[in-house]
Amino acid sequence: MRVGTRVGRAVTTAVAGVALAALAGCGSDDGDDEPFAGKSADDIAADAIQATKQADSLHMKGTVRQAGASGTKVTVDLSVDQEKNCEGTISTGGSQADVRHTNATLYLRGDEEYWRHALKSQPGGDKVVPKVADKWVKAPADDSMTQGLCDKQGLVASMDEDKSERKGLKKDGTTTVDGAEAIKLTKKTSGGETLTLYVATEGKPYILRTTTSGGEEPNTATFSDYGKPVRPQAPGSGETVDLKELAASGQKA
Repeated sequence: MRVGTRVGRAVTTAVAGVALAALAGCGSDDGDDEPFAGKSADDIAADAIQATKQADSLHMKGTVRQAGASGTKVTVDLSVDQEKNCEGTISTGGSQADVRHTNATLYLRGDEEYWRHALKSQPGGDKVVPKVADKWVKAPADDSMTQGLCDKQGLVASMDEDKSERKGLKKDGTTTVDGAEAIKLTKKTSGGETLTLYVATEGKPYILRTTTSGGEEPNTATFSDYGKPVRPQAPGSGETVDLKELAASGQKA
């Protein structure tokens, strides 16, 4: 069970690992005072995945790795809903871009460094950078460079690509995540990593946090604001640059 997301060519898949070790403390799995009494850790994890899939919206903050050889770390801080409305920021290598997706259109506003990184493999990209830096860049939702960025269902589905990762979990007591009580489910991998899943104990069993520790790529992803409306506003026409029109004009130049 790995958390993942995509930010097109510039920022793509694979966020923090999830899943879970070490039965801690006292009390049995079936104690009357224990959250989810009578349920195994594996069953709780399955319920958490299902509840998170069904949530109307959520906010995710964590570090992902760009696909490919570079493995660039990318920080994602996004609110997204079932209708693919989303708003937030993505950052990498000291650069940052604001993100809005509404009415089937994606808008990105990145600094010069962000666009140099994003367009470095594109023909004529160096000529485009000055025209898009610090402006809202408009791109169709199905544009290959940005496809999947605001897909909540794809994000949650990616968390459960390897169902074996949520098998053999152990309950590891309770704690709080940003003030909300959570049960910890842990598992030690053969590679020496400890994978931990934090599941809300009150209300619906939403995933609140996932962590990977003890390995070469420690990581954390935090989830919050379940059910909170996501209502990004499209930038004004005078604030935007159309990526397709810009690319077409660049080819003629």
